[in-house]
Amino acid sequence: MRQVSSKYTRVFLVLIVLVGLFVMSACGNNSKVEESATSVIPAESSPASTSPVTSATPEATRTASAIESMVYTDFSGEITVPKNPQRIIDLTGSYAGNLLALGIKPVGFTQHALDNPYFEGKVDGIQSLGDGTSYEKVLTLAPDLIIGWNFMEDEVYEKFSKIAPVIRLEYGKYNYRDLLLEFGKLTNREQQAQNWVDSWNTKIADYSPKIQAVVGDKTVSILQPYAKGIYAFGDNYARGGEIIYGDFKLKAPKIIQEKAIDTHIGFAELSLELLPEYAGDFIFTSNWGWDDSDPNTVYDSSLWKNLPAVLNKHVYQIDPLGSYFNDPISLEAQLDLIVKGFLGKSKGL
Repeated sequence: MRQVSSKYTRVFLVLIVLVGLFVMSACGNNSKVEESATSVIPAESSPASTSPVTSATPEATRTASAIESMVYTDFSGEITVPKNPQRIIDLTGSYAGNLLALGIKPVGFTQHALDNPYFEGKVDGIQSLGDGTSYEKVLTLAPDLIIGWNFMEDEVYEKFSKIAPVIRLEYGKYNYRDLLLEFGKLTNREQQAQNWVDSWNTKIADYSPKIQAVVGDKTVSILQPYAKGIYAFGDNYARGGEIIYGDFKLKAPKIIQEKAIDTHIGFAELSLELLPEYAGDFIFTSNWGWDDSDPNTVYDSSLWKNLPAVLNKHVYQIDPLGSYFNDPISLEAQLDLIVKGFLGKSKGL
């Protein structure tokens, strides 16, 4: 019996050793599994990555299409810009409506652009950048494209270029049609730009013979009194001149033709004494709007009251603020005013 008992004892000890080895092996494997699981824990468990998405940089929140780039040539040369910019700032003021006409709502405009009465209802939510020189205001809006003039000061240009690509458009280089097409190229909306141009050309072709039939060889002036005299405008300085002299090819008085149109300056400063020389048979007018002068100094004068255009009620008021713009939206409004004036749907003064 002792031999049998001793035999069983040895077997029992062997079994205990085997069980112990098995348990140790299992623990080791569990440890490896735990180590493996720990190695794939997402990074968000670390304090550095718990920030909400809204704290990401503007670049991180842009869509992939917006980050696609292209090369655009401006006044300064070739510059890399987003192919589909999402957060545009326009600092030109008078060019701003080109973006609105393409269905683009920028994040920031100068206050001058926001004051355009023809933009009413189209600029809600667009932030004012004042005169457009504040680095802090521009930085706050996190733009991916900034559009300005070629005469933007180099110091301002260098600072803004650290925020986003800055396009400097050359003032006066493009007529309003070509300028819209240029904006279309810059924002990847060339077809929309061309569609507007085609539609506009159709309108002009329809109205032109009707206007010519009314005006014929008579002359047309665009006049704005200011503190020191009167400004007379030509065919490339807004106020409807692009339409009157450019599209409809109406005649300007000789002095305006020579001083404002032939010189390509776009305007001429003229004295009140010369008013009979540059006042056309039809006059579009408003006060200058950029000083505190009283336009009635001109409008109440005997020279003004005895002009043929005044006596025949062929004087039409233009908006003093909207007159400064020649973007597509403003041009549409100016065309409506001009057509109503010439075709008798708007009573002259």
